[in-house]
Amino acid sequence: MLQSALMKQTLRHDQLSCRLQVDGVPDVSAGQAADAVGIITGWRLQWVGRPELEGEREHLLALMEVVLPYARHLISGVGRRFGGDDRPVQIEPDSGGGHRLELRSRQSGNPSLLVQLDDAELADLVRVLDGLRLDPRLQLSLALPQPMPLRQRELAERLPLQRRLAAPLGGLAALAAAACLALIIPPPPVPAPTPTTPAAASKP
Repeated sequence: MLQSALMKQTLRHDQLSCRLQVDGVPDVSAGQAADAVGIITGWRLQWVGRPELEGEREHLLALMEVVLPYARHLISGVGRRFGGDDRPVQIEPDSGGGHRLELRSRQSGNPSLLVQLDDAELADLVRVLDGLRLDPRLQLSLALPQPMPLRQRELAERLPLQRRLAAPLGGLAALAAAACLALIIPPPPVPAPTPTTPAAASKP
């Protein structure tokens, strides 16, 4: 027990509105150093003025799996929901502004926890999650999805419908205006042919 207590490590990442603390121990079977975390035993996310979140490794991974790609899509101008109804974590743009983070408990009878985040709070959450992901002391596979380029449909949907239709509609309007002008303006008159005089007959 004393050895386990000495081996316990804590990774902490702080931002203005939140603090992420991950507890764990090194994976001795993998030959990890004493200050490494190869096995997560628990984590806590402390908010300013909000209930503290805590859970096991799978809950932390679920949080990272939806928040990080959600923020990436927001930067690219595509705001959409990440995490389905069968997932423990879901985040989406809030209709009233900001972002709506929902955390579902796997225990029956426990209601979901809804957290409303503004842009600054979301940025702080992304920073602590990204800081943990890049922390060299965290030596375990997170199995996070690799960033993928935005799909063609997502790139098109970044622009409002009016802007997407402006170019083709403008081209059609210009073509119609040119056709109307061609019908209204009469063609230039064709010059009459110049009469030619016959050549004088040569005298014998």
